[in-house]
Amino acid sequence: MKFAIVSKGDDRSNKIQATMKQYLTDFDLEYDETNPELVISVGGDGTFLEAFHQYIHCLDSTSFIGVHTGHLGFYADWTPEEVEKLIIEIAKTPFQVVEYPLLEVIIRDFDGSEESRYLALNEATIKTAEGSVVFDVEIKGSHFETFRGDGLCISTPSGSTAYNKALGGGIIHPSLEAIQLTEIASINNRVFRTIGSPLILPKHHTCMLKPIGRKKTFLIAVDHFTENYSNVKSIQCRVAKEPVRFARFRPFPFWDRVRDSFVADDDDV
Repeated sequence: MKFAIVSKGDDRSNKIQATMKQYLTDFDLEYDETNPELVISVGGDGTFLEAFHQYIHCLDSTSFIGVHTGHLGFYADWTPEEVEKLIIEIAKTPFQVVEYPLLEVIIRDFDGSEESRYLALNEATIKTAEGSVVFDVEIKGSHFETFRGDGLCISTPSGSTAYNKALGGGIIHPSLEAIQLTEIASINNRVFRTIGSPLILPKHHTCMLKPIGRKKTFLIAVDHFTENYSNVKSIQCRVAKEPVRFARFRPFPFWDRVRDSFVADDDDV
């Protein structure tokens, strides 16, 4: 089996990376940074996002697993103390594959000359430095509302525990192929109205955001990558056709992850 390791870059993570690489190659596994079948993230959730985007070109043939070297990572199943056990599991045991849905974001400009497509593991956010964000929101091709506010967050089920949760969005189990649209400080008064609640859209529902009013530059973040976009005609959001694949050598139920990350005391984790 071909594998690659992405490290957070600190001394502890780099030592674990070196140890795992040495022992796994001793077990006759092949280290391949181009097209690995298994990608091991050593660090936190930020490192896991880095690993996901680094190998986004081969999602159909690559699975991911994480070792957390800081606070408990939401995507990381294994602790540094378990690295030896994990090495043996990877070398000797076929792993199960668990698939989670991703978010597809397509940004189109008015000229029709450029279309940018992105995949998000956690979420995409849309903001502007030029006053309020103003969008016509369409769902399945029909106008739903005109949004005015600081911005919008569109999250995956696994990403629903991240920025979406901080905004008051709900936590969605990743067995549900859905995305969640959550408002960021919407304007609601006698003149302007939004739904005021997060919207959960199933796989076959597409959300289209169309800027209205004077042209603005939008700050669009896909996971932790942020860029400025001008001349935006529309931003299309829906469940991606590609899932992300996680390698599982032992059960780690989603609700256990949620409990360990947000509810359990340190002594219980």
